[in-house]
Amino acid sequence: MSRRAALRRAAVSEWGPLAAAVRTALAERGARALALTLTATALTALVQLVQNQSWGYGPVRALGAVRAEDPLWSALLRTPLSLFVPALDLPVWGALAQILLVFGVAEICLGRWRTLAVAYAATLAGTLYARIGVALGPEAFLGLPASDARVVDTGPSAAVVALAVYVCHQRRARFTGALVVVAMVVEVLVKDNLAGREHLAAIAVVLAVCGVREWLGRRAPAPPRAGRRPPRPGPDDGRPHPGPDGGGQLRASARAAAVPGPGRRR
Repeated sequence: MSRRAALRRAAVSEWGPLAAAVRTALAERGARALALTLTATALTALVQLVQNQSWGYGPVRALGAVRAEDPLWSALLRTPLSLFVPALDLPVWGALAQILLVFGVAEICLGRWRTLAVAYAATLAGTLYARIGVALGPEAFLGLPASDARVVDTGPSAAVVALAVYVCHQRRARFTGALVVVAMVVEVLVKDNLAGREHLAAIAVVLAVCGVREWLGRRAPAPPRAGRRPPRPGPDDGRPHPGPDGGGQLRASARAAAVPGPGRRR
């Protein structure tokens, strides 16, 4: 087998089921299969447009900007919108492309509500980790400097990374999932910042969820095998059985039941 054929076979094995699921969903339902994704993309573009206006920057920050120094209840209330607030120091097209691609594949493979749940769980994990890391301090293993408490923590990147790992686990694209995890680790090693640490926190939460699902799946009883015939009735199950004449006794029994007795009415 040539190297090209081997690579093609590996690619089909890795991404074939995923690509088939996406093609089937788009062919059967069209844009309806991406309702959540299109809404999230439009909302992110709208928030980006508003926060770049002189009158919109303040409201967006008040409703969607999350910092580790903020009270916890305030951060939890802002977390839902923070997912759709692009970072000002990054190009918005990157966030839109991430949402359109990764959210779209996740919505088709996981469903609308599970995609939203994983995205928000990953975002919340990053938000809570920032608080824990600042509390631990830079001397601790997972600690963060005090200056990170004032960093505005917004954007869909943590949710995108978590969804990518979750979909790869579900569709058994193990190489791609491992590649995403390695890329995030390298990101932290090359440029250690709050965003990279939060990506790892989101991955840790998703891997824990995947591990629990695998464990529960192994404990669940195996379903009955398809195609098994029900057991044949035994000789004492109360049903009439054909005699040597190939069913004559059955017909006789049926005629006898049809003839009314002396105390019966037709």
